[in-house]
Amino acid sequence: MKRWCAIVLAVAIAPVAAAQDNVLKIELKGVKKEHVHSPVTIPLSIPAAWAKFDEVAVDFHHATDPRVTRGFGQVTAPSLTTESIKPAKDGSVRRDLHIITQPDVDMIFVHFKETQQQVVRFAWTEKKEEYQELKLTRSGTYTSFLRYMNRPYDTSSKDAREKSYKVFHHLYDPAGKRFVTNGGFTNDNITDPKKLLFPHHRGIMYGFNKCSYGPDLKTQADTWHCPPEDPKKKGPTAHVSHEKNLASETGPVLGRHRVLLGWYGAGEKPFALEERELTVYNVKGGTLVEFASRLKTTGGKVKVDGDPQHAGFQFRAANEISENGKKFTHYLHPDGTKGEPGAERNWPGDKSMVDLPWYAVNFTLDGQRYSVCYLNHPSNPSETRFSERYYARFGGYFEAEVTENSPLVVNYRLWLQNDEITAEQARALREAFASPPKTQVK
Repeated sequence: MKRWCAIVLAVAIAPVAAAQDNVLKIELKGVKKEHVHSPVTIPLSIPAAWAKFDEVAVDFHHATDPRVTRGFGQVTAPSLTTESIKPAKDGSVRRDLHIITQPDVDMIFVHFKETQQQVVRFAWTEKKEEYQELKLTRSGTYTSFLRYMNRPYDTSSKDAREKSYKVFHHLYDPAGKRFVTNGGFTNDNITDPKKLLFPHHRGIMYGFNKCSYGPDLKTQADTWHCPPEDPKKKGPTAHVSHEKNLASETGPVLGRHRVLLGWYGAGEKPFALEERELTVYNVKGGTLVEFASRLKTTGGKVKVDGDPQHAGFQFRAANEISENGKKFTHYLHPDGTKGEPGAERNWPGDKSMVDLPWYAVNFTLDGQRYSVCYLNHPSNPSETRFSERYYARFGGYFEAEVTENSPLVVNYRLWLQNDEITAEQARALREAFASPPKTQVK
């Protein structure tokens, strides 16, 4: 797929015969300070016998230091963003190698053999028909990172429907103690639903309040608010449901899952299917989450559209911020300007809020300051229009058409950390995402 060449353009996949004694030699070119301690994905073609390994020992060679650093990597099936890369030759198997870069590294040697399993590694747990949760496990302890809210769609009551009309992902704080995201009507211990500010904004979410499909694109659906059917007005109805799990990966470098979602409209019939993939990386200093999605039509053209507040890929912080956001919430923009507490900038009022490479919000929960940085991959659709609100809901949307031969594919990252992020940090995160080191298998 051409749109992902920014990630893998310079990756040369060598014939399997180039590797001897179960070792692959891989050059890393152009490693900058922005790449250090960031994940790098290297598409490989390897013998079938090697494909069984999910953890591998890695020797890191440094350009200016004769010492060799022994580390580890994780081998996974191709992701949504790399699976279009085919095996280099018949009989080889496609896998992705994931490493966390080290300072000044210019070469790595990857050992495909049995090795002692890392104690620290990701694991998925599940509470059936409520959620799936990703944890980083240690010897007897764990830290929660992500919770996928996948309650089955339930129309038995108004309350049941409001808790289940769309799926989304909660994000934990870096300590794994509490959600920093909003769950709307799914929030625990709701004593007064009236205190929920805009409960349709939920966690890490993706959708569009203006979806058109059917003959001449006349049928409408809103996969953002997911309104119920109105018998009097006969207005559009919609919901987004978990259909099934497609894949999952766990190991010392990352935890990932890919799920299939149904986008339902009139007559409770799906007009589109979405493959949604979330990956959490084991990096220092905060939480790095990658979001990838591929939206396909179930038949005929689909157009997605909306407005800056109710469409696209967005982040919504916990509901408590609606009470203190005007005092303690501010945004950091790519030009380096820091907004005043409670101040908001939105397209189209602010024409500069288009195709932002990165974007950050700073807010307070339970006395702790947090920053979330939104990273927009250059392969994503343009023109993307951004908006922000004082209660820490921000993100961007675009217009696009989906056809049988042209699915809609997007790729984003979110970075969460304690305390305030600087513009220099945010630019480094974007550089590592948009322009990773070039790699070549020898």
